[in-house]
Amino acid sequence: MPVFDPVADRSALAAALAAGNTRLVACLCAEWCGTCREYAQTFEQLAAKHPELCFVWVDIETHADWLDDHDIENFPTLLVQDAPQSAGQARFFGPVLPAIGILERMLDADVLGNATVAAPALREHLRAA
Repeated sequence: MPVFDPVADRSALAAALAAGNTRLVACLCAEWCGTCREYAQTFEQLAAKHPELCFVWVDIETHADWLDDHDIENFPTLLVQDAPQSAGQARFFGPVLPAIGILERMLDADVLGNATVAAPALREHLRAA
């Protein structure tokens, strides 16, 4: 799957999320952030390696209302959330160093484990957008 833009790819994103068994991998960034722009290309490459996952790029200034009461202070901030049929729990939500290898290792080794974290209800916002 490609990296979805929640506005431009609205219907394709909604269809991917409606599948019910798709883990969401969201990068929360800002258009003005140079680090985010550099990270975007490698995020796209990782998405191509993992077509079974739903990658989305969310501009936090455009879609701040989707983040509930969560403040994003460091970039990139990532959200990895299970599919709804797996209880839709967030397995990771926080900033990471802008090196795609960190996210790649988390996804490949499934080091996310069974712990859950508090995160915004982004999946619901994306499906409704």
